[in-house]
Amino acid sequence: MYEGVVQDLIDELGRLPGVGPKSAQRIAFHLLQADPVDVRRLADVLVEVKQRVKFCKICFNVSEEETCRICRDPRRDPTVLCVVEEYKDVVAIERTREFRGRYHVLGGAISPIDGIGPDQLRIRELMTRLNDTQLTEIILATDPNLEGEATATYLTRQLAPLGLAITRLASGLPVGGDLEYADEVTLGRAFAGRRAAQ
Repeated sequence: MYEGVVQDLIDELGRLPGVGPKSAQRIAFHLLQADPVDVRRLADVLVEVKQRVKFCKICFNVSEEETCRICRDPRRDPTVLCVVEEYKDVVAIERTREFRGRYHVLGGAISPIDGIGPDQLRIRELMTRLNDTQLTEIILATDPNLEGEATATYLTRQLAPLGLAITRLASGLPVGGDLEYADEVTLGRAFAGRRAAQ
């Protein structure tokens, strides 16, 4: 639609997750109108992040060092391991300030439609990691969708023989939500996971 490099920029921006064609076009024209110093700073940060950021050799979270700050923190509880799908899940859980254990990032979820099976995830590394630790509980914090449930079910079967406590995050109604807008599955889980009133 546009000429040369402008269309190339729009196409590349459109490949980013969550950026559709209109958003890509808006961002491209914003960059064209932006101060060249600001655009250079953005370009420099993009190059630097690709050069400096790697995956933690223990949990596979993003890190600028061999091990991430969570794995290096001696105050974290080494007996509890939270298994998540993606790096962004670690950030979401850390924001709650409720979990003080360690993490393992799978790098996705089982999704046969997308050609992702257990071998494409970091399950082998998880199993290796469990051999030489003092773990007592593994929390499966996969997404509450079809792929996340399939991944949690698969992991539960793999981990059951180890004799560790295997738990799942509770799911149900969001705070501030209305019952009339909840779908049947969410409402059913809220009933199944009910607890004593306080």
